[in-house]
Amino acid sequence: MTNVNPQIPVKIVVAGGFAVGKSTFVASVSDIDPLTTEAAMTKVSEGVDDLGDATKKRSTTVAMDFGRVGLSSELVLYLFGTPGQDRFHFMWDELVRGAIGAVVLVDTGRLDQCFPAVDYMEQAGVPFVVAINAFDGVLRHHPDDVRDALDVPVHVPVVVTDARHRAAVRDTLVGLVRHAMTVAAAV
Repeated sequence: MTNVNPQIPVKIVVAGGFAVGKSTFVASVSDIDPLTTEAAMTKVSEGVDDLGDATKKRSTTVAMDFGRVGLSSELVLYLFGTPGQDRFHFMWDELVRGAIGAVVLVDTGRLDQCFPAVDYMEQAGVPFVVAINAFDGVLRHHPDDVRDALDVPVHVPVVVTDARHRAAVRDTLVGLVRHAMTVAAAV
């Protein structure tokens, strides 16, 4: 009989404002075809969802994204991407329940969009990292400047990622797991 170690499931939340790249982040690293709850943007959302000039999105997440990624033979991450619009924030309590931590994805061109996610994670006591999504490989602001602008404590990692690239997303997730383990060890 073979002694097989079971995989340890770990829940991680990917949060942030509207159109910061959460669905792309989950999809780029998932070992499975991610479950998405995308719905077409319609005239009804005008005036409700602030699209601004920053995005040309035609659809939006209305419940969550779900993906799975194996980090090792013993560790598997289950990723839950939150919807970004304010009107869906009521779902965050359920999505965060049981999570070891969160990635707060940030678009520095629309920094104000991530304040609700940062505030939520701080108030809920969820360990998190701030991940600056370097759209088109361009880093518009230094991570220290983003930390200052968001008033994020020094113990919270601020990292640069690219939601489109598996290796960058994987590095971000590994950093979050390490941070969550450090926070848990300090308790």
